[in-house]
Amino acid sequence: MTTVIVDYESGNLHSAHKAFQRMSTELGLGDVIVTSDPDQVRRADRIVLPGDGAFPACRAQLFDHRGLFEAMDEAVRLNARPFLGICIGMQMLATQGLEYTPTDGFDWIAGTVTRITPSTAGLKVPHMGWNDLVIDHPHPVFEGIRSGQHTYFVHSYHMLVDNPAHRLAHVDYGGPVTAMVGRDTIVGMQFHPEKSQTVGLQMIGNFLRWRP
Repeated sequence: MTTVIVDYESGNLHSAHKAFQRMSTELGLGDVIVTSDPDQVRRADRIVLPGDGAFPACRAQLFDHRGLFEAMDEAVRLNARPFLGICIGMQMLATQGLEYTPTDGFDWIAGTVTRITPSTAGLKVPHMGWNDLVIDHPHPVFEGIRSGQHTYFVHSYHMLVDNPAHRLAHVDYGGPVTAMVGRDTIVGMQFHPEKSQTVGLQMIGNFLRWRP
């Protein structure tokens, strides 16, 4: 089995690759490669899309790498390969992002990426640090994970899904903040699993074992 981490020059690829390779090696689940080659993405058994920064810049950077999105779209939507988006990689699954300027997303999970607006005085944006997951809907990636466990966040925007069934988990930050989304063979994590210690590694392993 081959897992690809998509390299479009946006995201902490070193730490993500290290975490995914560690779990793949421990579980005997094949190779993890970092690539910007559309053909490797198209042939991959599963795909990971990280992303750090602003939504419009990440989307522009991805589409500047000619053929990468088309390869992901073919692998995921036509061939049903498991896909994991992380941070901005998750946000780009939405229909539209509203950071700085309205920007089209992939529209793989209908919804809008909007700024976090805590209702509790004193809570700052960005939402940064550890927070307690609240699992909204069961999913194989949650195997061995329970509500109340911590994951690590760094973000100012989050996805509001059109279909509540597509919000798999949230956290409380002066109101609900989307932590994880999913449908079909697609999942997205707003938090950074590679920085979330034991819980994050468990979820990475669960994704690598997942057989939709």
